[in-house]
Amino acid sequence: MSRTDHRHPNVSGLRPRSKLVHGGTRRSSFDETCEALYQTSGFVYGSAEEAEHAFANDGARQVYGRFRNPTTAMFEDRLAEYEGAEWAYATSSGMAAVHGALMSGLKAGDRVVAPRALFISCYWILKDLCPRYGIEPVFVDGTNLSEWEEALSVPTKAVFLETPSNPGLEIVDLRAVCDLAHKAGAFVVVDNAFATPVLQRPFDFGADVIIHSATKLIDGQGRGLGGIILAKDKKYAAEVIHPFLRNTGPTIAPFSAWLLLKGLETLELRVHAQSAAAFQVAQFLEAHPKVERVLYPLLTSHPQHDLARRQMTGGGNMLSIFLKGGKSEAFNTLNGLRMVMISNNLGDSKSLATHPDTTTHAKLTPEEKAAAKILPNLLRLSVGLEDTQDIIEDLDRALAEA
Repeated sequence: MSRTDHRHPNVSGLRPRSKLVHGGTRRSSFDETCEALYQTSGFVYGSAEEAEHAFANDGARQVYGRFRNPTTAMFEDRLAEYEGAEWAYATSSGMAAVHGALMSGLKAGDRVVAPRALFISCYWILKDLCPRYGIEPVFVDGTNLSEWEEALSVPTKAVFLETPSNPGLEIVDLRAVCDLAHKAGAFVVVDNAFATPVLQRPFDFGADVIIHSATKLIDGQGRGLGGIILAKDKKYAAEVIHPFLRNTGPTIAPFSAWLLLKGLETLELRVHAQSAAAFQVAQFLEAHPKVERVLYPLLTSHPQHDLARRQMTGGGNMLSIFLKGGKSEAFNTLNGLRMVMISNNLGDSKSLATHPDTTTHAKLTPEEKAAAKILPNLLRLSVGLEDTQDIIEDLDRALAEA
């Protein structure tokens, strides 16, 4: 009878949640249970011939921390296994992942199409950085398929989108946009940070590349920064994305990769719990007399509720709350919170709230804010892992005092 070598687990056939615990594991000669942290920048060769062979066979052996590291590789391989990717590369932040995924495949004369409703740093890369290199950005209403059809009626090199969007929770029709993009000759990059692969699988709808700000829900505890790029086509990634990243150096630190690797073990549990809590909080706020409206994908009042149900298995942990009033009411509500913290981060185990108009999206012009629906009475809430009733009572008390 053959025996399993438990030092080298075989994840084939395991269900997704089990892959988040065991996928990509590489044990050292000490046979540790917890994945090892390889805090090293370089590696030693037994001979000059071995070093020559290592560089001649790029990727077959660890050669330098900027290229790859055993801890980093475990994080990349585990998430790739779960997301259904053929290739993955961890970066120092989510924005490093956005930049690398886009700029590696673009050159002067190319055209990139994206929704107006984007996180401000993503918007800056497209609006301000791309034109410096002769790349034309085209912006559309991400919820309007006719605008996508018009923008993609001519040859295009790339499409970038986030769904749900930050902070307006707009939902982009992934299948329709991917089909239009591919007909225009474009590769599609999807920012899946809000939904995570637990609730949304962009590859299933035709996406070519997925990026995550792993700082958010993948870590889930506000401990460090990190990002990751995942590609469906290993050949495209090896020829286009990998050389760009290898030579420009947006590499994640081993310790950050280790934190994110451990975060993956509880990702499904946390995302499902936070999503369930967020739905309850959204239902409470929607009925509150001081709230003008709430945007949450699973509320039937969300303009794209049906689409969200088709391409997501849950609503996520993020809410957009529009208060009756303006900036002063929004500030008074934030200042009245006792447990929910004021922070521009999201995806933490602690509930966090911010005022996008004066923080995350403050640099936008008034016209750009209006187009992205960033209004003075908007609060963005990231629901954490506290008791749901405590979150509701804290919000209720703050709203009453405001």
